[in-house]
Amino acid sequence: MSSRGKILDTIGALQNSLTKTEKKIANAILSQPDLLNQCSLSEVATQLDVGEATFIRFCRTLGFKGYTDFKLDLAIELATQEKESSALLDTDVAETDTSKEIAAKLQVTLNNVITETVNLLNFNELEKVVDVLRRAKRIFLFGVGSSGLTAEDAKHKLMRIGLQTDAVTNNHFMYMQASLLKKGDVVIGISHSGSSEETAKALRIAQQNEATTVALTHNLRSPITEVADYVLINGNRQGHMQGDSIGTKMAQLFVLDLIYTLLVRAEPNKAIQQKQKTLDVILEQRIK
Repeated sequence: MSSRGKILDTIGALQNSLTKTEKKIANAILSQPDLLNQCSLSEVATQLDVGEATFIRFCRTLGFKGYTDFKLDLAIELATQEKESSALLDTDVAETDTSKEIAAKLQVTLNNVITETVNLLNFNELEKVVDVLRRAKRIFLFGVGSSGLTAEDAKHKLMRIGLQTDAVTNNHFMYMQASLLKKGDVVIGISHSGSSEETAKALRIAQQNEATTVALTHNLRSPITEVADYVLINGNRQGHMQGDSIGTKMAQLFVLDLIYTLLVRAEPNKAIQQKQKTLDVILEQRIK
C-alpha cells in the first residue's frame, strides 16, 4: 500500500485550481503533513501567514465542516499509514543505482500511483459512467499526445467486447467527429493535466450536440471538467521525471481497465461471445 492517503491525494488533485493563498496552505500540508498535530487554528494560520477564514474555506473545499474535522481525519490518516523505508520513498533515480534498484523504485512509483487513483476515484460516478457506456450507441475516446495512446489502447479493449468504439487523436478530426455526434453517443476525453485545449474544445462541441461527455483527468476543477457530465480522477501527482510518464500512463489505463472489467461483469456471456467473434476473424485472416 502507498504511504499516502485520501486527504493528501485530494489536496494534490486540487492543487492546480486553488487560489494563491490556498496553494500556500496545500504546499505546506503536503510537504509537512504532521504540521497540524499540535496546532490550533489560530496557531497554524499565524505560522503560515494566512487568515483563519481562508484556512476554514480550504477545509470546506476538501469536504470538511471546518478545521477540527479536517485536523482529526488527517491525523487518523497519518496514524494508519504504512511505514516505508526512506530508501523506497526516494524514487528519484541516482547514477549509482543498479538496474535492479531502479526497477524497485519504479515498482514503488507504480504501487503509489495506483493506490492514489483508488483514493481519488468516485466509485458512484464510475458506476454511472459504466451504465452510460452500456446504453451508448457509439463511444469515442478523445486524447492528444500520450493520452491519445491511452485512447487507442482503450478502443482495442472495448471493441473486443462488441462496443461501437473509436479513438480520435488528431484535434481537427476530434472537432469534426464531435460536431457529428448525437444524443446517445458518449465521449471520453483523456487529459492528465485537464488543460488540453484541444480535448476540452472537442468535449464542448460534443456536449452542444447532446452527446454525453466523460473526463478522465488528474486535476479536479480543471478546464476539461467544466465540459464533462461525469468526471473520473486518476492519480500521479508525484511528478518525478523518471516515474511521471509511466505513472500517468498506468493510472489512466487502470481506470479504463476498471471500466472494461465492470462492463464485462455486467454482461459476461455477451462479452465472451463478442471477444470470441473478434478473435476468430483475426485468426481466419492469419490462416489465409
